[in-house]
Amino acid sequence: MKLLFLTDTHIRASSPQNRTDDFVATLKMKFREVNEIAKREGVQAILHGGDLFDIPSPSLAVCGDFVQIMGEAGVPTYGIAGNHDIFGHNPDTLPRTMLGFLDRIGIYRLIHPGQPLFLDHGGVKIQVTGQHYHYDLDRRDPRLDYCIDRVEADFGIHLVHGMLMDRAFMEGVAHTRVDQILDTKADLTLCGHNHLGWPEVKHDGKIFYNPGGFVRLSNHPSDAARRPQVLILDFTSGRLEIKKIKLQSAPPGEECLDRSQNEEAAFAAQRLADFVQGIKAAGDYKVIDIGAIIDEIAGREGLPNHVREEAMHRIASAQERLAVGENKR
Repeated sequence: MKLLFLTDTHIRASSPQNRTDDFVATLKMKFREVNEIAKREGVQAILHGGDLFDIPSPSLAVCGDFVQIMGEAGVPTYGIAGNHDIFGHNPDTLPRTMLGFLDRIGIYRLIHPGQPLFLDHGGVKIQVTGQHYHYDLDRRDPRLDYCIDRVEADFGIHLVHGMLMDRAFMEGVAHTRVDQILDTKADLTLCGHNHLGWPEVKHDGKIFYNPGGFVRLSNHPSDAARRPQVLILDFTSGRLEIKKIKLQSAPPGEECLDRSQNEEAAFAAQRLADFVQGIKAAGDYKVIDIGAIIDEIAGREGLPNHVREEAMHRIASAQERLAVGENKR
């Protein structure tokens, strides 16, 4: 049994501001390379860690070529939803998104929480579980999202689109440390969301890993220095072996990322930092994410949980209406 893992592909219609190449054309070449790798390695399925799309409702014109390329992989793709795939950080909106549509037609088969996928090949049985991004992720008890209670197969893989980190991260950014979820029963926990990724962590026979995003959307030096990769998860020997394959179709950072805007970006970042500091000074807030701000307000005012949930639902609905209006232009 062999599986291929990738994450954070961010399919979109145009090039990000920091890219100097034709981002869409490069992305198509990378998807085609993934198909070649899948066939060369003889994988039985592709696993995706979320953020297939850059927005929840891209136009059919954007999706058509990519859906066709994905369909040429020759094996099924299973995965979870990232924050960019849904409205308002709410997985309940999946039926109204492009990702939800691809699930219905069998192009990208969603792995929902509590509904494990079982893959059986060559006498090896794999259990794959998944956790979509949602507005409580990395804020509530991390074991609810990152830990699996039991594995009913030879190996257990858990996919999460969350801010799992190998060490403590910056203040104000909700995240979960690997050492908080060491009691999971999963043999391999794979994450996306943080595009820079981090080295695999091994503990008591378990592996925790974020190999980094499939795309580079910023001109951050760390993003420019890395080359996107995919993983081959090889179980044929009766144990898990991870093979890392750098994408040859991904150009070097200096050839596709505009570093001339670094100084301007640094100035903008300082302005943003000053703005955030002003908010903190005025209201003593320690967060900048909209969901976390709602949490903080609800906690300060003693608002019941249903009021907080209603606020998040309304934000999701507003984002959906805006997206529909954008697609009609």
